[in-house]
Amino acid sequence: MAAGYAELLGTRHAARLLVGTLIGRLPNATAPIAIVLFTRAEGGSYSLAGALAAAYGLANAVGQPLLGRAVDLFGQPRVQLPAAVVSALGMVWLALVGTGSVVAAYAAVVVAGLFTPPLEGGLRALWPGVLGGREEKVHAAYAMDAVAQEVMFTVGPLLVTLFVAVWSPAGALLALNAIGVLGALSVVVSEPSRSWRSAPREAHWLGALRSRGLLALLGAFFFVGTALGSITVAGVAYADDHGNQAVYGWLMAALGLGALIGGVFYGARQWAGAPERRLRMLVALLALCYLPLMLTPGPVAMTALAALAGVFLAPALACAFIVVDRHAPAGTVTEAFSWLVTFFGVGAAIGTAVAGPAVELGGTAASFGVASVAGGAALLVLMATQRVLATAGRGRAVAGSSEGVSDGVREVPSGAPPAG
Repeated sequence: MAAGYAELLGTRHAARLLVGTLIGRLPNATAPIAIVLFTRAEGGSYSLAGALAAAYGLANAVGQPLLGRAVDLFGQPRVQLPAAVVSALGMVWLALVGTGSVVAAYAAVVVAGLFTPPLEGGLRALWPGVLGGREEKVHAAYAMDAVAQEVMFTVGPLLVTLFVAVWSPAGALLALNAIGVLGALSVVVSEPSRSWRSAPREAHWLGALRSRGLLALLGAFFFVGTALGSITVAGVAYADDHGNQAVYGWLMAALGLGALIGGVFYGARQWAGAPERRLRMLVALLALCYLPLMLTPGPVAMTALAALAGVFLAPALACAFIVVDRHAPAGTVTEAFSWLVTFFGVGAAIGTAVAGPAVELGGTAASFGVASVAGGAALLVLMATQRVLATAGRGRAVAGSSEGVSDGVREVPSGAPPAG
């Protein structure tokens, strides 16, 4: 298992691109907690802190697919690095002006969120070229990518608290965004990023969204995001019930650990059959594992259930990346991956909004019930659209250079007609 991932990381450029992308995404992964801590340190209310974090998230959801489309049109270096710099300047602006002017604070976080570079989608567009177009390696890379995300979203908040402790909330904003720009720079100056070109695309105002298969997938993962968002609130309610806020940390850590373990095992083997069918199975298991959370047993058992609830998350994401790649219309791959990020993030925001009233109306078990309902809804979307998803999008063949690095991705028709 470890040998397989070591072989991937030993491929030329692979480790640099993965690490650079993760570092470049640190500002995005840490923004909500960094904004809240900064706002509170400035004397702002919790309401203002939450509203600023929400404004950042909404702007990010809007900006990702727009910047993803720009990457497909103009290449990675021309979009990713300028966007990273502008996003960082937005956070610098917030650190300098503070929250004394609410309008200025909102403007700063909106700029930072809107221009967050689509490094996540960009990396997935690069994998086929870096790995020589070998399908099994690309699929393993997607799994490794999903695992790495779990590590980032675990380590990121710890870095925020560390920077706040040794410096200040404003210093944390400045440091994390400076690090993020360096990460983006490391990616865009690499040979794969500089040489990558999207396939020719048909001019269409809907872009990637004209694919019915992609729309079906996005609808399903909106609900997966809703489930995860609701668990973050339900976990707080559970910790309050047990009079120990440390329990919340254990639950979230267990959820991430479960996802990490599941992703590692999923990526360690090759899978036969259509990924769309496999995705339905993974989402079904994911939804099934959310159900026991409604039992809300004691902290030890609940931590074990949280770990179980996370096991199928990273595999489902990794499989979803493959499905996105199969159904994205020619020339829209970065945009398509960015739409997945957007729908997942918006779903998570909706989940946090719905789980709060669920706690007040029905207690902690009801708030965990939101995750169960959302997981079931995700499965229903995949079941209802299985004929659409069964229509394979386009296969990809990598036009490799003499050094094994893609000079661009050339899309060729697969055996099935294109979706959408």
